[in-house]
This record gives sequence, structure tokens and C-alpha cells, in this order.
Amino acid sequence: MVSPEPKRFFSVLDSSVEKNGGVKTAQGVCAHIEFKDINFQYSASGENILKNVTFSIQPKEIVALVGRSGSGKTSLVNLLMRFYPLETGNIFLDGHDVHEYELTEFRQYFSYVGQHVVLFNDTVANNIAYGPLNGRMSREDIVRAATMAHAIEFIETLPQGFDTVIGENGSLLSGGQRQRLALARAILKNAPVLILDEATSALDTESERFIQDALDKFMHQCTTLVIAHRLSTVKQANKIIVMEKGQVVEIGTHEELLAKNGHYNRLYEIH
Repeated sequence: MVSPEPKRFFSVLDSSVEKNGGVKTAQGVCAHIEFKDINFQYSASGENILKNVTFSIQPKEIVALVGRSGSGKTSLVNLLMRFYPLETGNIFLDGHDVHEYELTEFRQYFSYVGQHVVLFNDTVANNIAYGPLNGRMSREDIVRAATMAHAIEFIETLPQGFDTVIGENGSLLSGGQRQRLALARAILKNAPVLILDEATSALDTESERFIQDALDKFMHQCTTLVIAHRLSTVKQANKIIVMEKGQVVEIGTHEELLAKNGHYNRLYEIH
């Protein structure tokens, strides 16, 4: 029997090369994002996962995507980062279709923290510094990012601190510790667009509160897209987009949506 790690290795080698038809590069990105008339399905015979989705995100705005599981939230993020080809509609970054951008540089405009953290059998410091193409991050920068992510507390208890090798995919760490390293990595990268996909889901209540405080300060420096099931974490968003069965059904602030007594209000009561 082949162990899971070689299987994963060979599946990567067997993957087809991503198409990179874009040529546009940008000296600076304001990170104005627009989804326009998006329809999407994962297979030609399947039902649309997304249906006529249209909304925009202003530079440095914090926008939350909420809705039941399967409503299309993560699919939108995957399309934004060009992990799947777009069938109908357009996604724009600073007024240009995302497919106009050279792919490698385009991905550098994003920092992503999801539920499933990818770490390497390397030191804590190198795992945090992974991301920026130039790789020229000082130890002071790494420590500052770890402090903002409230990871410094457990890092200092490790045998070699920041120089501790953490095992394959961070096997020597707890789920919450791994997620804090991923947050530190995103903070250090400081990309124009920050995507948080249930980024605090593996944390205990106290750690989540500390990290949410740090994120509240950091998110105002970039355009932020938050996917969350716990609606208590999105109250301060500039705009909350409520999705249901692949469609946008409500848009507004926390207070505006509660006043409507509609989809968001029902989700809020459940959670």
C-alpha cells in the first residue's frame, strides 16, 4: 500500500499546468474587486454553484461572505484567485479582468488563510517567512508578525524557539498553533488582498479573541474578504453579503441586515 504522502506528491506531479495567458503586471494594486454576472459549475452536467453573482469591494473595505454550507462562498474565492476557469461573467481587479494579469505575480496580490493550514518540515521562522517571492524578511519582521498573530507565546516555549523544526505539515503543533502560524505568514506577506476562510475555526475562545483583535487592526491596511460561519466575527465588516443556493440574497451592514428581518437575521439567530 502506498502511504498518503507519496500519493499526494505524485498527484501534484500529475496535475496539468495552469494556463497563464495574462501579461499585465502592476507596480501598485489598489485592490478594488468586482464580480459581475458570475455563473459557475464544477462539471458540465451539474447545476450552477453560482448564479448571476454581482457585487463589488472597495479598496481597504472589509467584506464578509456568509451563508449556509454549499451556498457558494468558497467557490467565489477560488474563482477570484483563478484556481478554476471562469465560464460566464467577469471578475475585475482595479478595473482589469483578472485573466489579463500574469498569473505568478497575480497570486502575490493575495494572502490566504483557510481552515486547512499547509506547513513544511522546516523551522517556525521559515514557515512564517514562506510567501513573499523575494524571501528577504528579517528576523525582526518575522517576530513582529508572530507577535501580531499571538503566536509568540507558544513559539517561545518550543525547544529552539523560532529555529524549532515543526515536522511534516506542522505535526509537532496543535491545530490552533498551526493556524496562528498561517496568520503570521499572511501578516508578514502584507498583500493588497487578505482572504480569511474560517481563519479562526481551530482556535479556542480566548485565542480567537486575541487574534480577532490583531486582525481588526491589520485588516484596515488591505482589502479583506472574510468567509465565516460564526457571525459574531463579522459584525464590524463594512459590508456583509448573504448567499443562498449560489445567489446573493442580501447586502448590507450587520445592523441593516438585522433590521430587514430576512435571511441574515435567521442565520444570526441560529448562530
